[in-house]
Amino acid sequence: MSDKFFFKGRRTPKPKHESFGYNTKRVAKPGTEAFPLQLIVADEARKLEVAAIVAEHQLFANIEVNADVAEDILELEGLLNKPKTTTFEKKPNRNEPCACGSGQKFKKCCGK
Repeated sequence: MSDKFFFKGRRTPKPKHESFGYNTKRVAKPGTEAFPLQLIVADEARKLEVAAIVAEHQLFANIEVNADVAEDILELEGLLNKPKTTTFEKKPNRNEPCACGSGQKFKKCCGK
C-alpha cells in the first residue's frame, strides 16, 4: 500500500470537502469582473467599437491599444459565437392526434 497513514489495515478517509458540494475544480468564467477578457486593438476608434460590443453583452474586458501588434479579440469572438444546443421536435406517437389538424390519429393520417 502506498497510503502514508496505513496502520493495521486502515486506510485514510476521504477528505470531507468533496462530499459537501464544494467545487474544487471550478474554473473562472471569462468576461466577468474577476476574470476580464484581455483584448488588443489597433487604434482608439476600434477600441470604442469593441467597448460598445462588450458593454452590449454585459461583459468585462481590458482593452489595450497597440498599433504594433495584430488585433486580438479572439476571446470576445469565442464568447459571442458560442455554439447553441440543437433541439428537435418530438415525433408524435401513433395514437396522438395528427399535427396537420385533420382530427384523425397520426397513424391513420400522416403516419402511413
